[in-house]
Amino acid sequence: MNKLTIIVASILMFFGATACGQNTDKAMNENKTLIAWFSWSGNTEAVVRHIAGKIGADTFRIERTEAYPTDYNECADAAKKEVDGKVYPAIKGLPNNFEQYKNIIVAVPVWWYTAPMPVFTFLEKSGLDFSGKTVIPLCTAYTAEYNTLQDIAKVTPDSEHRDGICIVTKEMNAKGIEKSFAKVDSWLAEIGF
Repeated sequence: MNKLTIIVASILMFFGATACGQNTDKAMNENKTLIAWFSWSGNTEAVVRHIAGKIGADTFRIERTEAYPTDYNECADAAKKEVDGKVYPAIKGLPNNFEQYKNIIVAVPVWWYTAPMPVFTFLEKSGLDFSGKTVIPLCTAYTAEYNTLQDIAKVTPDSEHRDGICIVTKEMNAKGIEKSFAKVDSWLAEIGF
């Protein structure tokens, strides 16, 4: 091989490696993940923080403009009225640059057999475009998921969906929730994270 051939081959290899690096960066940017979450007792928030740290996702807290009561029974009564009346309460703000995210993990507690109504405000009434995105539901619950994971998928029909997960816990305020993290990690691996 002469010197000119070696120089040309080296230049081509350099530009080829640079182009591959740019494609990898582009793919990573195209697959950015946002975790949109709602939490009242702290259980869902703790799971969200674990996942965000593990996969490097951004997070956005879905908050009702008027906070729910801090008393459990009062909060439960307010939530039931919203679910029964199909009331979409106002929420505080929306995520910045929503269009940059390919994957949206929607993390919620189970309230009255489904997600809290502010989550449906976010998914159905906010004006955000979920088409072409992959929506992945997650819930924390005292007993079971009931319709929660299905309801999240149902109201985002223009999205792709991955199998969700329900984390059952008998505690509030994230007490003992770390016992569920191995299950969460296995689920993340199953769905490609």
